[in-house]
Amino acid sequence: MNLNIFRRWRAERFAQLLDEANGGRRHHIRSRVDDDLAELVTVGQRVRGAQPSVDIDVDPTFRDELRIMLLAAAEQAAMQNAGGAEQGARRTGGAGSRATRGGQRTRARVRGSIIVGVAVGAIAVSGMSAASENALPGDALYGVKRSTERAQLALASSDLSRGQLFLDFAQTRLAEAIAVRDDRVGFAAVLDDMDADTRQGIKLLNTSAAQRRDAAALDAIGTFLTGQRRQITELLDSTSPANSQRVSDSLTLLDSIGRRADLLRAALQCGADPAARVDNLGPLPRACGGSRSSNGQQQSSSQESRPQNTRTPASPRPEVSAEPELTPTSDPERQLEQGTILKKPAGDTTAPVDARPAE
Repeated sequence: MNLNIFRRWRAERFAQLLDEANGGRRHHIRSRVDDDLAELVTVGQRVRGAQPSVDIDVDPTFRDELRIMLLAAAEQAAMQNAGGAEQGARRTGGAGSRATRGGQRTRARVRGSIIVGVAVGAIAVSGMSAASENALPGDALYGVKRSTERAQLALASSDLSRGQLFLDFAQTRLAEAIAVRDDRVGFAAVLDDMDADTRQGIKLLNTSAAQRRDAAALDAIGTFLTGQRRQITELLDSTSPANSQRVSDSLTLLDSIGRRADLLRAALQCGADPAARVDNLGPLPRACGGSRSSNGQQQSSSQESRPQNTRTPASPRPEVSAEPELTPTSDPERQLEQGTILKKPAGDTTAPVDARPAE
């Protein structure tokens, strides 16, 4: 009990010191814990000074949903407290009922304080997120914007959801790049982040499509490519010559993503292995009816297994009759060069003559 009292008094003293540091009423007292709390007071002043001076306007829809949630939680807590009090009264009788009701009231107050604290924190965080939605690189709230995106990724329930979030962030980066295109350094940095988010999202969606053997993720990729390619092409037409090459690199990445999605869709349709290899865009599928060589070109299995003959086929040698008959159109000189033996004509009784020249 004494420890709890000391902690409560220490917290109250810390609140007094914070009020005094921020211009509140001075209490003109000194305690032995003031030196220990001085460092915390300094930290509190720094946090207060770092608070952005923006008007936080909470989304009305979020405010209504939060109110309904808090009312439902309070009603459920009240029902639990009432049920617990009745059970405790029946077990302990009238003597213990007062103590039970006192304990239930204490727990109810603690639970109510926790709910109120969570509600206030949720409203503050949602307000900061709403205020940072349109922040650009270099703005005070841009870090809050990126932190909110990381929180959304952490809360995503599947790779498919995370992949879609990454593509949404890539579209956000493109809008930021359009806004800061006059700043060459900032422009290139935002495009680098855009391409990184694009690769992460495409890899997750391609992996999900290969694992589930479902082309729904590929449809999401196609929708993303259509809108993203149109905006980047417009940006390329309006950007300066110094930034045109960097924008062209992002277009080249989109072309590679489109080809990969087509290969993966074809592999899913024909039943080929959709995840033969993996790279920075996710699964690299095997082609239908063939295999992929080491340099990425397709070749059929029959051509792959058949040995290739590199010898040049010899031209067929003409068959020459050993004893060709002499015809009126025959060339005797040609026959002498070929070394053929002339037959004597019909009715000629002279001996055959060897047409081969004497050596």
